[in-house]
Amino acid sequence: MASSLTSAPNGILLVDKPQGFTSHDAVARVRRLAGTRKVGHAGTLDPMATGLLIMGLGPSTRLLTYIVGLSKEYLATIRLGSSSTTDDAEGELLGFAPQAQLSKVTEEDILAGVHSLTGEIEQIPSSVSAIKVNGKRAYDLARAGESVELKARPVTIYSFEVNNIEFGQDDAGNGFIDVQVRVECSSGTYIRALARDVGFKLGVGGHLTALRRTRIGDFHVMDAVDIESMAGAPQLQKPSDVARRIFPAIDLNETQALELSQGKRVLLEGYPDSAEPVAAIGPQDRLIGLITVKKNLSRVVVNFPTETESS
Repeated sequence: MASSLTSAPNGILLVDKPQGFTSHDAVARVRRLAGTRKVGHAGTLDPMATGLLIMGLGPSTRLLTYIVGLSKEYLATIRLGSSSTTDDAEGELLGFAPQAQLSKVTEEDILAGVHSLTGEIEQIPSSVSAIKVNGKRAYDLARAGESVELKARPVTIYSFEVNNIEFGQDDAGNGFIDVQVRVECSSGTYIRALARDVGFKLGVGGHLTALRRTRIGDFHVMDAVDIESMAGAPQLQKPSDVARRIFPAIDLNETQALELSQGKRVLLEGYPDSAEPVAAIGPQDRLIGLITVKKNLSRVVVNFPTETESS
């Protein structure tokens, strides 16, 4: 359920980020419209990318830690026939595959290359990623001209589907193959790196030319607002509603809610043990905190301060 913003905004906002906007630009705009500096987001999108950016305002920023780790879905275009310094269209091209070599690549080859990158894989992130190397962001080191070598990391590609394949030539006569794909993946996956690796497997190079994030966990871009058209205070999703979509939930009575908000352990008779977070919801549908349960007793993972929520 969405609700109007009050003087103390507290909730989750789904934004459809346009191309050319940085995630920081989006945060700055929402801060201005909401009248608060306490705004964060769950998962950066590059300026080239569009799509779902999830923001938290007020105490709900504490939920972002858990939203970041949810699975993602993307629609993307991979251009085969050339690589770039950033593995996407924002970098400098590193040359083009000879037409004779590119002409040997069949649709069956492309499908096989995509299939080989499905499931649990080891992925080397792009050198211009936000991963820290000796305390510094990899993209800062790369842009400063330093050599950046990142270690392969395990990621899971749940689905890697080819939606369309188009063979063509650019204005300079260089051949290319544009492959439109849909990717469902674990958090931490770099779609740019998938484009690079498909091109490498086919021996012709590859980079990303378009990227749109359509889903994070159970949250879809179809439910997001266009940030460029936002002129006033945005509509926020209630913290309790969002928490119920991420975690199992337990309803507390007034006494339990008060004790939990004070950091005390609360007796939850009959509730099964849970090592994973459970959303503790108090009266008036207020998110009190995230807890684990052991032997009918709650243990606080994080509490949410009592603050005027969107109403």
